Amino acid sequence: MVFRFGRVTGVRGPGPVLILPLIEKFKKIDTRMVTMAIPMQEIITKDNVSAKTAAVCFFQVVDPYKVVTKIEDPYTATNQIAQTTLRSILGQHELDDLLAERDKINAQLQAVIDRQTEGWGIKVNSIEVKDVEITAMPSSE
Repeated sequence: MVFRFGRVTGVRGPGPVLILPLIEKFKKIDTRMVTMAIPMQEIITKDNVSAKTAAVCFFQVVDPYKVVTKIEDPYTATNQIAQTTLRSILGQHELDDLLAERDKINAQLQAVIDRQTEGWGIKVNSIEVKDVEITAMPSSE
């Protein structure tokens, strides 16, 4: 991505890029697949079971222009969207569904997160729920 006096002049492909010193600046954008761990999240399922869950998200930059001009930190923003969506979507399911229908839930998570990040030039390829830990309920003695 080349900026001239702070304005984007265009997206350049791989390889050497010539810029005019003092007039132009260059920003490199990585378009490879990114593997992002979503840390443990505390959730409450639809049937009021408290659980902790973690996931992993695979995404990549598909539009470098949007990534540079639409959002300040696309990786942190994608991580935050993934965390909140994970809690929201998993909270709509019962514990049995979380354990038995992971593929369906993973597809639902991917669709929702991808819809939110596509305006930033990011494509979420998949998201996988890694762990579901049922937290022990304190005894009522």
